[in-house]
Amino acid sequence: MIKCKGYMKYKMIVLDLDGTLTNNKKEITPKTKEVLMQAQAKGVHIVLASGRPTYGIIPLAEELELKTHGGFILAYNGGKIIDCANNRVLFEQKLDEKLVPMLYEGAKKAGLQILTYQGEGIAATQKDDKYVQIEAHINKMPVVQYNDFLRQLVYPINKCLIVGDPTKLHQLELSLLAQLKGQMELYRSADYFLECVPLGIDKAQSLNRLITILGISKEEVIACGNGYNDLSMIRFAGLGVAMANAAKDIQSEADYVTLSNEEDGVAHVVEQFILAE
Repeated sequence: MIKCKGYMKYKMIVLDLDGTLTNNKKEITPKTKEVLMQAQAKGVHIVLASGRPTYGIIPLAEELELKTHGGFILAYNGGKIIDCANNRVLFEQKLDEKLVPMLYEGAKKAGLQILTYQGEGIAATQKDDKYVQIEAHINKMPVVQYNDFLRQLVYPINKCLIVGDPTKLHQLELSLLAQLKGQMELYRSADYFLECVPLGIDKAQSLNRLITILGISKEEVIACGNGYNDLSMIRFAGLGVAMANAAKDIQSEADYVTLSNEEDGVAHVVEQFILAE
């Protein structure tokens, strides 16, 4: 299925990581890497856009040699934009620390865990929680347990992540949305991850900031994703791509649905729309 019309020379491809660029082992396959290196050789910018902290994205940026090829990182769902060529921060928005106690109390009352990032580690209310461990595994970061989370936190921080059972998390999401409307953004990056980020932060708005700096139009951008936190950029890009492993309501908003992250779906998009030109 493709809803876009006519020929377009794409100048940028924006990639979510987990469930999109990487397979279920959190690795970029040799085929996908090879195809992305060919795209960069044609002058296409690669942007890695993820809810992950910067530290959890850098190894993949290094693997794809973004420093050499003019690539970018959108970390924390777009809360921080980094130019890989010189490590310059082009944009950053911090979480309002006055709101963190509400997130903490909400998580605690719901029997869920909350975490954030401190230096090169994760600070969490419960180190051994299985969902906290999933986040640690994804980012290859050690976890420190903060028994007095609110007092131990060192600000500024870019986001918090509330993790746990999807049903409980959904109920908490609805209640926090009502409570914090107009003060911050809350959305799911996985069934068991609730992203808590500054107001006005999502992947589309940060992507818009980046292309404005670079003088690229949104029609010249391909964005690929599989999660609800990817929806904004899938809608925004000239070619919005959903993975076959994305939920059906995400697929229905995309211009094109590619193969799954286990079948080199990103490589398929690059071959179809960039290398075939």
